[in-house]
Amino acid sequence: MPRLTRLLSNVADMTKQVSNLPESYIKRAMEQVEWKTPEAIQYRQTEIKRKKFRYTTNRPWTKEFWQQNRPGTRRKKVFLEPVLEWTFFKGDRVEILEGPDKGKQGLVNYVVQERNWVMVEGLNCHYRNVGKKGNYPGMMIKSEAPLLVTTQVALLDPSDGKPTEGEWRYTEEGEKVRVSVRTGRVIPIPKLAEETVDYKTKSTYAEQEKDTTAENLTSITFEPKLKTFAMDIAEKMGIKEDRIPHKTFWY
Repeated sequence: MPRLTRLLSNVADMTKQVSNLPESYIKRAMEQVEWKTPEAIQYRQTEIKRKKFRYTTNRPWTKEFWQQNRPGTRRKKVFLEPVLEWTFFKGDRVEILEGPDKGKQGLVNYVVQERNWVMVEGLNCHYRNVGKKGNYPGMMIKSEAPLLVTTQVALLDPSDGKPTEGEWRYTEEGEKVRVSVRTGRVIPIPKLAEETVDYKTKSTYAEQEKDTTAENLTSITFEPKLKTFAMDIAEKMGIKEDRIPHKTFWY
């Protein structure tokens, strides 16, 4: 498959699921307006927004992501091999195929679907010197480096624990499952894949006071009326308006 340039403009579905944040909030947090027309009646309001972002290990709604994509920055294009169906999840046991830790196995603890990246816990690490100044030697920080899911890591077959490619298939009951291409065995999705910033698993999440319950989602709490907001508040407070406004005309 040829290597193609992917337009890095949309946040991947897996990133949205991990954040457990509304898509509108993520879009608003990433928004960068490069130019817009002056706010005057003679101008048609037009905005030029940044559409391409360079995705990194930082989540798109964080301050670190904004710093790496601050206005005016131009970085080299990123070339990715398109992955039509994503098969890697947090908690998967994988084997590293390249690098100093080639042949070692570990658990996926971080996924960056926009860059085809996964990080394996405790493997493929690099060290950074932070805080070096004058006579102070600084501190060495160890962190996992990302690995490409297309060439550098592989899923493990549950039957023999050896690396294999994974793909999605349907069972006779119509259920979509992830299977090993080599043996056809089902590779179950780990429970860690459900983890978000709010809970470890969906079943253990306790509803909070300000959460929208399932009952409120199905019930109608708003009744539209042919009234303005001010008229609606005045009616609820028992305020009667006897004044008749002057007629206005718009041309």
